[in-house]
Amino acid sequence: MKYLEEDSVHMAEVLQISEKEKKEIRNAYNRLYRKIKPKLTEEDKIFISRAFKMANHGHRFQRRKSGEPYILHPIEVARIAFEEIGLGPTAVICAILHDVVEDTEYTLEDIKENFNPKITTIVDGLTKLDGLYNVESPQAENFKKVLSTLVEDVRVVLIKMCDRLHNLRTIDHMPVHKKLKIAAETNYIYTPLAHRLGLYKIKTEYQDIYLKITEPEWYGEIQEKIEKTESDRSSYIKEFIRPIRKKLKEEEIDFRFAARIKAISSISNKIKTKKVPFEEIYDLFAMRIILDVPLDKEKSACWQLYSIITDYYTPIPERLKDWVTTPKGNGYESLHTTVIGPNGRFVEVQIRTERMDEIAERGFAAHWKYKGVKEDNSVYDRWLDSIRELMDTQHNNALEFLNDFKSNLFSEEIYVFTPKGDMRILPKGATALDFAFEIHSQVGYTCTAIKVNNKLVPMGYKLQNGDQVSVTTQKNQKPNENWLKMVVTGKARSKIRSAMKEEQRKQGELGKEALQRKLKNMKVDFEDNVETLVKHFGFKHRPDLYYALATDAVRISDLKAFEVEQGKLVLKKTEKEIELPAAEVAPAKTTKKTDKNKSKILVNGEPADQYEFIMAPCCNPVAGDDIFGYLTATKGLKIHRTNCANATHLMANYGYRVLKAEWASRVGTNFVVDLLITGVDSGVGVIQTLTDEISNKLKINIRSFSISGDEGYFEGRMSLVVLNKDQLNLALTAISKLKGVSTVTRLDRSSQSN
Repeated sequence: MKYLEEDSVHMAEVLQISEKEKKEIRNAYNRLYRKIKPKLTEEDKIFISRAFKMANHGHRFQRRKSGEPYILHPIEVARIAFEEIGLGPTAVICAILHDVVEDTEYTLEDIKENFNPKITTIVDGLTKLDGLYNVESPQAENFKKVLSTLVEDVRVVLIKMCDRLHNLRTIDHMPVHKKLKIAAETNYIYTPLAHRLGLYKIKTEYQDIYLKITEPEWYGEIQEKIEKTESDRSSYIKEFIRPIRKKLKEEEIDFRFAARIKAISSISNKIKTKKVPFEEIYDLFAMRIILDVPLDKEKSACWQLYSIITDYYTPIPERLKDWVTTPKGNGYESLHTTVIGPNGRFVEVQIRTERMDEIAERGFAAHWKYKGVKEDNSVYDRWLDSIRELMDTQHNNALEFLNDFKSNLFSEEIYVFTPKGDMRILPKGATALDFAFEIHSQVGYTCTAIKVNNKLVPMGYKLQNGDQVSVTTQKNQKPNENWLKMVVTGKARSKIRSAMKEEQRKQGELGKEALQRKLKNMKVDFEDNVETLVKHFGFKHRPDLYYALATDAVRISDLKAFEVEQGKLVLKKTEKEIELPAAEVAPAKTTKKTDKNKSKILVNGEPADQYEFIMAPCCNPVAGDDIFGYLTATKGLKIHRTNCANATHLMANYGYRVLKAEWASRVGTNFVVDLLITGVDSGVGVIQTLTDEISNKLKINIRSFSISGDEGYFEGRMSLVVLNKDQLNLALTAISKLKGVSTVTRLDRSSQSN
């Protein structure tokens, strides 16, 4: 570690790079140092210099996929942490070191020797787990380790998010299948986590890059439409703000305007869920008006501005969202309204103060900057308490933990009240039983009846905004398996499972005692033989066998199938499976592949014919779709579209089973696709118009067609047999141009299992 004792390191000795690259590295570090210098203590200055030297030396032989020196990556992650999230010197130092232990010769002991305990703890949290080969999902295990650090130091997760953001920004140099895996992991855990921590800007960028990777053509189409309407949008914004600007200046109110275009991913989601074309999205952009006022005048100033805006433009009452009076569960504060602007266009307006805007942009880090200025600044404390509780609950595996954790990252929320008027924030869709567990675990365990607004409701009743809930408990009540179907929150699910395991453990003790007595009577040692019984009856763990014995799923009398040989239990001869000699074993049947599949798909660069593969029924890929292969545990290889509804879960949790897949040819096979068509029902000719366009003009086979109409609106479902994606796109374009047709959408079957 001699080089760390020196004041400087000769770049030529440490880095195998060109003079130009040395200068680029030094400039990148100097830019970061200049920005953060005013916040550095003398110790920080020593540590940040030391961190750069260690990372610089450790990564000296490494380059990124783009070809640039690897050290530029941790420097940029540190910059994002400081500039875009607002983290301080300790986080910046840890960001520079975040890959050192994992990717270089330096160990955690080296970090401990050269830095303080806090930096060591954070760097440890940032280092992936090693040797995860005997677990169901290595990714889930790594996620669990990182997420567990939330209860100790949230900066670990925040730096991880900065790391992921830079990786996404520079992902173009990665191969497609790795892009898909990284995008899936991001969408599965990092995006909802960014939302929960109030990092809306980062969340939006995550979502946009995910869409760009999984649906590049669709992303490009929306981007092109946004660019084409930019000039018109700019003129309209100037017209909209003109009278408001004038009034605010007259009132001598300090303010600034910011126009925000809706994110491409958000536009895509609205087109798909609302079934509206791009041209009919009324809230394509939002006006943000930010006030500079003292803390004690924030609320009144926001409502004063609302009054000024509605003097000029008619508001839509049902679109008013007041997160100034009642902030969101992640601390977000703002007043949102939609008004009818010039030319009858709907405009969303967001009203907030400078403090609110910084929290909205930087989330958790900015929130703690203002910690203590308001009583309700405990929003993150409450959430972190729920994470601590979740961490303390036993889970069968990391996947179970991860699914429970994800349910704590809800994007929409409701506000409900106790009989005393205390407010509780729950995810949208939460039930009355979720509320009971939210109050206290013991209240949930012993819940027997629930009233909502003084009316008795089932435990699975979905709560609504403003509901007042009271819970009746009984000492002898115990959770059961049906309760798991009545809750949606991770806290409730984990507590119910924990209580059930404890109950099973208690019953299992009775089963264990019965088994011990039986084996004692058979004069065999318990410890030497219990594993034999566990495997024979098909259980993974001893407690499962004990519980089965206690509930008579397995009977003590079933041990008659065994006899004792030299103190060991062995199956009686009549019970043993007869093993055929090798020559008599029938060869496994193989499915003969037909030539029509030959070279249609390549998996890892080779013809897919070597696999038993099928097209995933959940998304029905057609030739030309972006695809990947997923090697199932029991059903061979399935080919999915990259934008399949199940893709995120599969690639995020089972990345080691995902294989690179691509089309070798875009023709040669027929594919069935389902379309949803909506439009104006004129009463005559709709069916004939559609079938004539598809069958007669485009010469495409219609496999099935159903249509229903009501009150001037029709909805049709059509299955087409197409050769490839080009032919499908041709059909989609042709149908969308037909008179009376509003939307035409390709359907997935994502509700089916994988």
